[in-house]
Amino acid sequence: MQLVVARIGRAHGIKGDVTVEVRTDEPELRLAPGAVLATDPAATGPLTIETGRVHSGRLLLRFEGVNDRSAAEALRNTLLIAEIDPEELPEEEDEYYDHQLMDLDVVTRDGIEIGRITEISHLPSQDLFIVERPDGSEVMIPFVESIVVEIDLEEQRAVIDPPPGLIDGRAEVASARDEAASGEGES
Repeated sequence: MQLVVARIGRAHGIKGDVTVEVRTDEPELRLAPGAVLATDPAATGPLTIETGRVHSGRLLLRFEGVNDRSAAEALRNTLLIAEIDPEELPEEEDEYYDHQLMDLDVVTRDGIEIGRITEISHLPSQDLFIVERPDGSEVMIPFVESIVVEIDLEEQRAVIDPPPGLIDGRAEVASARDEAASGEGES
């Protein structure tokens, strides 16, 4: 099974280093020196990582055979793809690979069917499940512990406890001003 682990950014310096946008929770495993990665577009690869280092909070990689800025710049926007065993599990107990979560049924704690996970969006603040509902519409569910309360891979389902308004569009608005206004009329 193939897993996108990074996207190549700008060239850095003149010796062939590139910045990378990391797309894996295990960069020390997937982006280590010696790793051979497939690419998208395929014509630019495979690429073998020669060195890696962190500079100003960004991961810099150098690939074998990429020895100057021009060659590094030619790799910009290339996706780096690792081959992984589909049975392999992340190191942490409550972590999941995207392929494990795709197509899970999403249900509430009460057993109400919400839909099926069709995409996982990785944002800087959190990950989102894109869930296709039975009527074909989509709903976005933040993949946070307070909302996604259980992932059951054996049963192929994600159990959620959504706050008001997340699923049905009807949010409960409560403010101190509303309470004060309703309390003023009562005596």
